[in-house]
Amino acid sequence: MQAARLHEYTDDMSHALQIEDVDRPVATQPDDVVVEVSGAGWCQTDNHIIEGMWAEYVPQELPMTLGHENAGVVAETGAQVSLVDVGDPVICHPVQTCGTCRPCRLGEDMYCENNAFNGLTTDGGFAEYLLTNERAVIPLPGGVDPTDIAPHADAGITAYHAVKKAARELNPGDHAVVIGIGGLGHIGLQCLNAMSAATITAVDVKDEALDLAADLGAHYTVNSDEEDLRQRVAELTDETGAAQVLDFVGADATTGYAPDIVAAGGDHHVVGYGGHVHQPAQALVNGEFSYRGTLVGKYSELQELVALVDRGDVELRTSRYDLDDINTVAERLEHREIEGRAVITPP
Repeated sequence: MQAARLHEYTDDMSHALQIEDVDRPVATQPDDVVVEVSGAGWCQTDNHIIEGMWAEYVPQELPMTLGHENAGVVAETGAQVSLVDVGDPVICHPVQTCGTCRPCRLGEDMYCENNAFNGLTTDGGFAEYLLTNERAVIPLPGGVDPTDIAPHADAGITAYHAVKKAARELNPGDHAVVIGIGGLGHIGLQCLNAMSAATITAVDVKDEALDLAADLGAHYTVNSDEEDLRQRVAELTDETGAAQVLDFVGADATTGYAPDIVAAGGDHHVVGYGGHVHQPAQALVNGEFSYRGTLVGKYSELQELVALVDRGDVELRTSRYDLDDINTVAERLEHREIEGRAVITPP
């Protein structure tokens, strides 16, 4: 089968991955599931993996097939698999978990002590077939296209996970700010609309992204290159600030907004990453606000997101690309030239 492989870390996205012929995975363990990939979403994290940003955090043995946002049709199952059958359409949670360690017993899939992360620590879905396990696959309802839904396996569930935490703290009349209406942010905005009664302000530096935000239900929009975001949030909230901020950019500039735009006792959820948090300890003490990180999401949360998609509450803006175009996609995303999510379709 053909697969897009990373052989060495690089900042040059034009030749980052190589299309190669490799052996098709087979089900050797009783809980194995082999999926014929219909679509695999390209994520900013893929660019970060190519750059070597994850090498110090997780074990990575190169060459490796990238791709952690995967959906398709079951092609083969292990002897003990009962959740799905050959021919079933599925979306794949990116993390394969053991189910027996303490974090798994507590329902905290992302903290599994024996996990394998497709496209990050083991071969992913930028290929014709993907090897995963039964604990990672979610059957799709009829009418949901596995190609279109693929990016929800990471982008969607990550946005949903952050919004679910924020929504627990939001009451009618509260204000929420969504920073970055890109591949994750446009999903998070819709989830926030569906799951809370908060007033939502969308923030971006591109007018077309803000137009999309307005179409998806944002009550206010702010171009932070043209307006003072701190002042605008103060005006919109009668100087109290936003109860919850969802930062889908995670740059130094956006995390730096927190002391001035988060309400006392509120949260600044860091979803995008690449920047840093640089604040005096006194700023956190005075405002009693918190920075909260976001690490993908639980298997059950991906089930919940699929339900929202099936109900029509969340739509995904995607564009499709052939596997041979994969480095073009990497370059375009690096230059912020892709709206919504890019989906790689194998041959």
